[in-house]
Amino acid sequence: MKAKPMTIDEYLAGLSDEPAFHLNDVIVAGFGAGKYHLAYYPFSSSTVKQFEKELEGFETSKGAIRFQPVKPLPAALVRKLIKARIAEG
Repeated sequence: MKAKPMTIDEYLAGLSDEPAFHLNDVIVAGFGAGKYHLAYYPFSSSTVKQFEKELEGFETSKGAIRFQPVKPLPAALVRKLIKARIAEG
């Protein structure tokens, strides 16, 4: 029997390369780690565009928001991104 992960790093190590969160069969958020950054995926280019002012200082593309561990996305902003994605459905 595999031991339960005790840290987020241990948890993430056991996931596929594309972990994502679903709500009612809709992907609302995902995240990943690259060699030089972390990324948040809202699975919606309109969500990224909607929050472009609040995302200033972060590297963005149509479907990704990239950041450094020393400058993570603010929790309040992540909540807004998720709520917007849920509303979009």
